[in-house]
Amino acid sequence: MSTARSVRASSPMNGRQDWETRRKRKTADISQALSADPVDVATLRRMAISEGGLLTDEIRCQVWPRLLNIPPHLLDQEPEKVERDNNKDYNQVLLDVQRSLRRFPPGMPDEQREGLQEELIDIILRVLQRNPQLHYYQGYHDIVVTFLLVVGERLATVLVEKLSTHHLRDFMDPTMDNTKHILNYLMPIIERVNPEVHDFMQQAEVGTVFALSWLITWFGHVLSDFRHVVRLYDFFLACHPLMPIYFAAVIVLHREEEVLDCECDMAMVHHLLSQIPQDLPYETLISRAGDLFVQFPPSELAREAAAHESMATSTFKDFELASTQQRPDAVLRRRRRQKPAPPESSTANPVMTVAQPSTARRFVRLAVMGLTVALGAAALAVVNTALEWAPKLDLFP
Repeated sequence: MSTARSVRASSPMNGRQDWETRRKRKTADISQALSADPVDVATLRRMAISEGGLLTDEIRCQVWPRLLNIPPHLLDQEPEKVERDNNKDYNQVLLDVQRSLRRFPPGMPDEQREGLQEELIDIILRVLQRNPQLHYYQGYHDIVVTFLLVVGERLATVLVEKLSTHHLRDFMDPTMDNTKHILNYLMPIIERVNPEVHDFMQQAEVGTVFALSWLITWFGHVLSDFRHVVRLYDFFLACHPLMPIYFAAVIVLHREEEVLDCECDMAMVHHLLSQIPQDLPYETLISRAGDLFVQFPPSELAREAAAHESMATSTFKDFELASTQQRPDAVLRRRRRQKPAPPESSTANPVMTVAQPSTARRFVRLAVMGLTVALGAAALAVVNTALEWAPKLDLFP
């Protein structure tokens, strides 16, 4: 009898019922947080990070603006007409948008898709015209189209503008220097978790260019299932702007066996890593990325990231080529890297040298023991860390 009860308890039907129960409870929690006065943004962040994210596009239309601290009066403003003539970015934006057919739902009528592509061009040019300090980059349209498909042109314009002046700001400089610096956090994260994978990648001299398109498009360019893309956007919008590089690290770490089984050759390893599997366990990886952020916050990795500067792609031309091809080529093969000399004061990298908030420290212990698979405590810690960081850029309320 007990065996029968156990079988029934673990059946797919019961699993679906459990998920539906959790889904209804989560929807109610989100509604309650939105109805609070003031809006309970901390709860909305936890909902965006935890299993399933924000569940529906209808909910995202309400919550994404809150996660980005958009003033309510801006949400109802009709976007101004865009001037395309003599616009310095128009030709490149047009080319990129014309190549973005796969980002639209399969089976969408051509007329509807073409209308959305026109709106996509307008959103991009509008944000750039309002903010002349921003510079367009190839891949930006992959982020903008995600917002367009979820929330529509009017709201997407507001969200993308805020995102471009905050989370994406480093990618929109005249040079790729800040983007390269962000990529430099990748290897220190991998080294802390799995030194064997780190050393193998260093020996192969693969660098970090394989993750460039992941980072600058928030994975929108490389994931074929739109559901996975918006799930990641829920996560990234609720967290620190560097969270995408932590997620990139957990993808590499998840593929440990594939990496170590690969021939230790730059071109071979680059090709392997640049092809993201489409069947990744996204919820598990999101949980792990949150754990790693708590264990190894950016403040702790900053010095090591700077030390990796000479290990990254050294020129803008290499990055530009990689961003369009994302595969081994003659330029990448010829790239020579100068390895930094070891610090004179120490032969080992310090671990956990930066003091963490007491709440985060408790959750680090849980993460180390592997008890945060469901992203409970780690999600809360990531939210708290983001809120502590937020005042620097006025990102969060």
